[in-house]
Amino acid sequence: MSRRFSLEAHGLVGRRSVLVGMAALGGAGLGAAGLGGAMLGSTPANAAVRLDITSGTVQPLPIAITDFVGGGSPQDIEAGKGVSQIISADLRRSGLFAPIDPAAFVEKITNPDASPRFQDWRVINAQALVTGRITRQPDGRVKAEFRLWDVFAGQQLIGQQYFTQPENWRRVAHIIADAIYERLTGEKGYFDTRIVFVDESGPKEKRIKRLAIMDQDGANVTYLTRGDDLVLTPRFSPTSQEITYMSYGRGEPRVYLLNIENGQREVVGNFPNMSFSPRFAPDGQRVILSLQQGADSNIFVMDLRSKATTRLTDTAAIDTAPCYSPDGTQICFESDRGGGSQIYLMNPDGSNQRRISFGDGRYSTPVWSPRGDVIAFTKQAQGRFAIGLMRPDGSGERILTEGYHNEGPTFAPNGRVIMFFRDAGGGGGPQLYTVDITGYNEQRVPTPSYASDPAWSPLRS
Repeated sequence: MSRRFSLEAHGLVGRRSVLVGMAALGGAGLGAAGLGGAMLGSTPANAAVRLDITSGTVQPLPIAITDFVGGGSPQDIEAGKGVSQIISADLRRSGLFAPIDPAAFVEKITNPDASPRFQDWRVINAQALVTGRITRQPDGRVKAEFRLWDVFAGQQLIGQQYFTQPENWRRVAHIIADAIYERLTGEKGYFDTRIVFVDESGPKEKRIKRLAIMDQDGANVTYLTRGDDLVLTPRFSPTSQEITYMSYGRGEPRVYLLNIENGQREVVGNFPNMSFSPRFAPDGQRVILSLQQGADSNIFVMDLRSKATTRLTDTAAIDTAPCYSPDGTQICFESDRGGGSQIYLMNPDGSNQRRISFGDGRYSTPVWSPRGDVIAFTKQAQGRFAIGLMRPDGSGERILTEGYHNEGPTFAPNGRVIMFFRDAGGGGGPQLYTVDITGYNEQRVPTPSYASDPAWSPLRS
């Protein structure tokens, strides 16, 4: 089994491709399996470690993540430490795991293939243990191996190895963190993903806005535009290779498609009036957006192959911020047709338009969870801005976080975490934050400057 991915400089330097081989590792003492192996079997019946994340509050799982053993060279040793640190940071940031301070470790792992002394890990209350190795291959590639152990059952849960180019070690660390997350929670991880956002720099009255992309942990920031034009609302395609966004250049608003693999950019269409909030349909072949017509705006969908445009709403109101459900059978959107901004649903052809938000205040920026079970939104009431969730029928409204000017929720691809931006006002600017769908574990995401309008990519392939 193999996993192919490309590393790109997002159109600025060109494309580089690399094959990461992934193979299963057998039990202790069996050594590394050859390429093409399958995932290791299910957890043994007596294995005890499993994280239940269905409750509202989750007690983080104590997990020990050892430095990956280096192959002998200083570069391999340094890379081994870096991989373990990134895995630890990913899992800690999820709020579901509590990596144990390495200073508390009793056993020093020197042979990741051998069974650990489980009693040494039980004494520091580790419920799971990660060991690994980084070695340089004769062809210059790096092999990264890891094993996940159930400490109390004394069993290996999974073991994998990956081959890649040396510069890809950070991404391999995210892939390993995803594998650990999935094995211990039963849900897909979200660490091998990227965020596209609007980078904001300069004085507040003359802010320069550039399109930027980074890893989900804030690393590897690359700028996709130079700041000559105003950019807004970037959104990933379902394949994550393209971004659609708005740009205001020379006073003309345009919707663009940008291929982040090769840097090619094209105009979706030249519209005579203002256009807003472009977003891909689940099939990646259409873009839905809002077009202004006089004082009103309505929702249209454009087929990217034929460039044919179909009108979905026709009201004397402002209809904007459309978003398809994951299966493409419904569209949520924002409209002030009832007097104030509220959330509505409709069928893909524009039929059966109905309001679903009925709480106090104004509702905006609706976005569907990748799971399809809830819709996230921004709510403004009594001078405060909240990020919340509701079911597609409008029931079960929950506020996750509130304060001054929270806006623009976007889901991680597993639907577990929401990112948004917050502008506290004053002389500062907006910054990115994440919060769990339970409302816990809110934290800021580091960016070089101020940042707004985030969008989370699918898992990279």
